[in-house]
Amino acid sequence: MSEIRDFKDLQIWQKGMDIAEKCYFITKTFPKDELYGMVQQIRRSAVSIPANIAEGYGRRSSGEYIRFLNICQG
Repeated sequence: MSEIRDFKDLQIWQKGMDIAEKCYFITKTFPKDELYGMVQQIRRSAVSIPANIAEGYGRRSSGEYIRFLNICQG
């Protein structure tokens, strides 16, 4: 197992990015009238997973980090 130097080394962040990329790819096929409805909601929720992991990783305490991880889980 390699050393974790950055949030990008976390497997969960990498999987979150995969999910976000797949959501963007899939939502490209949605009808244009859903662009500002369902498409936007799916994309925002998918991107929030790796974003919260990255933001939490940069916090000063483990309690704050855990709070951001709980947000991801939701």
